[in-house]
Amino acid sequence: MHVATFYVGQGALAVVRHQGEAIIVDAHLPSSDSQLRGHVVSQLHWTLHEQSVTGLVLTGFDADHSSPDGVNLILSEYTPSWVMYPRYYKETHSASEVRRIIDCHQRRYYGYRSFRQEPVRVGDVDSRFLNRLEGQFTYELFSPHFEDMDSSNNSSIVLKITALGQDPFSYLVTGDTENSRWERINQIFGDKLRSEVLAAPHHGAEDAAHPGAVRSIRPDTVLISAGVDNQYGHPHPRALQVYKNLAKHVYSTNRNGGVSLWTSVLWGKLTTETLHG
Repeated sequence: MHVATFYVGQGALAVVRHQGEAIIVDAHLPSSDSQLRGHVVSQLHWTLHEQSVTGLVLTGFDADHSSPDGVNLILSEYTPSWVMYPRYYKETHSASEVRRIIDCHQRRYYGYRSFRQEPVRVGDVDSRFLNRLEGQFTYELFSPHFEDMDSSNNSSIVLKITALGQDPFSYLVTGDTENSRWERINQIFGDKLRSEVLAAPHHGAEDAAHPGAVRSIRPDTVLISAGVDNQYGHPHPRALQVYKNLAKHVYSTNRNGGVSLWTSVLWGKLTTETLHG
């Protein structure tokens, strides 16, 4: 199993691969830096070469997680069988455009291949284990939940993706979920959150690094997707301290001028290195 965390500036785009199958998580493409954009597209193509792209998980509809051109590129080039997104989202121009693009692709696919929209919310699915998403992974949903969907950040998908077979690990997808929501998630689910790899919520923001939840997750590795010299100061020093206190390894994409990360497991040992593809 492998996780590629791409440097896309202040945003998120990752790929989870296992035994020839891939899941894309989020879809931000930089719009103002054509050189970086070209580099991201090249790395994405390299990572997905000879992989079957099963699904696209959009943790939220804010542009830093699902830019319209990023979603359109993925649905056009890689034709996943399903796209998952939270049922609630803040209505913005970007969100409306992404929904329009998804609907257009569903109409385009209709009649000659399968393409499903999978809007999710805890309590709206028959089980938190999304068994209908067949393939090389299992999916366990922890958020969003109706009572706590007070903002687009707290409506983010929190999803554990676990590979089947040899050398698996669990990767916890978290979107922009903030501490007020993490308090409830941790209270309800506790040790069920356990995952070897954690995608740091909200790009390493201070208000998303919940110590109790991180203790329950018990990550070996924390991966932070943040832009170089971003205006929000992500990752925040106090968030970094929480992760460094509770995880063995912490990596961020905004080091060394911006780097993509490649995380893999071999013989039970997790490693993360710079992705050069």
